Amino acid sequence: MEHGGHYTVVCTRCGLRFGDDGLISACPECRDNSLLRTEYTAGSLADAIAATPATPGPFRYRGWLPVVREVPGASLPAVHRSRGLGAALGLSDLWTAFSGYWPERDCRMDSGTFKELEAFAVLGRVPQDAGVMVVASAGNTAAAFVRATEKFDFPCVLVIPERALPGLALCGTGPRVRIVAVKGGGYNDAITYGQGILATGAPFFPEGGVRNVARRDGLGIVMLAAYERLGRLPDYYVQAVGSGTGAIAAHEAARRIAATTGGTPPRTLLCQNTGFAPLHRLWRGRTAALSGGLPDQAAAPLPESTSSPAAVTLSCIDVHAPELVNATPPFGVHGGVADLLADTSGEILLADTPEALAAAALFEETEGIDIEPAAAVAVACLRRAVTERRIPRDARILLNITGGGRRRARAERDGGTHLPNASLVGAEDDPAVTAAMLLDSLSL
Repeated sequence: MEHGGHYTVVCTRCGLRFGDDGLISACPECRDNSLLRTEYTAGSLADAIAATPATPGPFRYRGWLPVVREVPGASLPAVHRSRGLGAALGLSDLWTAFSGYWPERDCRMDSGTFKELEAFAVLGRVPQDAGVMVVASAGNTAAAFVRATEKFDFPCVLVIPERALPGLALCGTGPRVRIVAVKGGGYNDAITYGQGILATGAPFFPEGGVRNVARRDGLGIVMLAAYERLGRLPDYYVQAVGSGTGAIAAHEAARRIAATTGGTPPRTLLCQNTGFAPLHRLWRGRTAALSGGLPDQAAAPLPESTSSPAAVTLSCIDVHAPELVNATPPFGVHGGVADLLADTSGEILLADTPEALAAAALFEETEGIDIEPAAAVAVACLRRAVTERRIPRDARILLNITGGGRRRARAERDGGTHLPNASLVGAEDDPAVTAAMLLDSLSL
């Protein structure tokens, strides 16, 4: 199947429409950071599903995915009405989209994260002979790619902070996957080191992050699955975010649905750690600037307590969910987080560690499954939103539980897992040396 046979790529800034080669991530005219979007020949979700009626899992929506192949073994999120949690929070119409390991609800994302949706979609789009994909990750995306590459053999280099290695233990590793773990570093150290590997040139190429249309349309499956289950779009959408890619994806999917059903995309509530909330700071500054208050904060995001990049060591920030620590989220770019919040009259809420721990315990007590720290931040922020009357108690709410079931999976596998082979590097080590070692180990 030829790339672009059932879709077109469109620039959110200038509106230029063009075909896809499976790798493009920037508009050839604008040549800036504006996001690209996809437009599909399938005019409705029903049409998209009808295009591949017998396909299970996320490729059920292949008509609305920018892919040329289906990668086996993927799972859909479990969308269900959360009566127990809803009752505890005083909400009458709360729905949860759970991504992780929960066999009773037919959700088998072995990596424990909704990032599997993006990993399978990205591998479904990329040309087979593209080279070696480099993916920088706080941990969850890397775990998802390890899982996906077991099903579709593709050479990948996953660059992560050292602390993220245990999260990959449940996934095993494919024969052409290599892990580079940055000792003592955080997510942004992984990003920097990954950029150093990419700077060495071919055959390495970037996965693309938020600018990869397959990543976003893959994550948007959460909204597609929810719409099928609920019968309409929710009134509110709640998710914890680092970069905000998943929330942008959900909004794009909701817009695509609304364009054919006449519905309205949900109001978006984004959730971050109290200890590190650059999106919250930027949105607060933008809102104040538009109302004639504080000047707009257009500089690169930093933690609330700092004023210069030299003043912060991101790997040492004390937060409940380290995977949400992203110092350079796509806030002001065309199609980015600011546009999402403006389009949906959205808000950004914060939760601290005690609130998140209490929220995780509440979710497990009422729903019967463990959840990951980022998801606990989302539950805590939802709880706060209800308490502060930011959400009507009878609103139809979709809560994205972006990861869970890992403790359950570890217990069931009785220690029969292993850490993938990984190369440990220091942030000061030469990425070119690491790149040469990787190519040698991959026999490239």
